[in-house]
This record gives sequence, C-alpha cells and structure tokens, in this order.
Amino acid sequence: MAINPYHIVEEINGIRCSIIEKKVSADRAAFIKTILESSGQEVVTKTEEDGSITVGVTNIVFNLIYALYARSLRTPNNKLVIPSFWYQKQQTDQFYWDYK
Repeated sequence: MAINPYHIVEEINGIRCSIIEKKVSADRAAFIKTILESSGQEVVTKTEEDGSITVGVTNIVFNLIYALYARSLRTPNNKLVIPSFWYQKQQTDQFYWDYK
C-alpha cells in the first residue's frame, strides 16, 4: 500500500508522469500549467476524447499536496501559491477555515 494513495503515476504520451488533475477544462489546464512551469516542473498534458484534459508532470516523485502545503509552488510573478489560489476560490477577508 502506498504512503499517499492520492499520488497517481500514469503514462501520458509514452512518458511516466505524476498526475496532477484529471478531467479538467482547457482554462483550468492552462492555469495549472502556468503555475507548475513557473515552479520548475515539466508539464505534460493529454486531451481525452470527451474534450477534458489530464495534466501531469514528468517528475514522478512530485506530489501536489506536499508541494502546495510546503509552500514550494510559485506564480510567474514569484508570489506564493496558497490552497485557495490553487483551487481558484475567490479571495475574501475570511479565515481559510471559513471557506465554503
């Protein structure tokens, strides 16, 4: 059994990748790709037959949850990526535990 069962490794276009997200829209895939590439990861995408996109990185030991909460992801402007920004939730004056 894996330590983290949410860390998925699959092949995308013949390259073994850590899967970041599956079945996302083109806008979400572009958003994810921008953040991951500015954080130094090589991103690979695959378009499914239903039009959704699978996004992965070639670093198979990369784990999104660890990177997100370890604060190692950056925007192209070198700003820190926090969970609410990653999940594209609207920034409010509330504390994070009050997000719905």
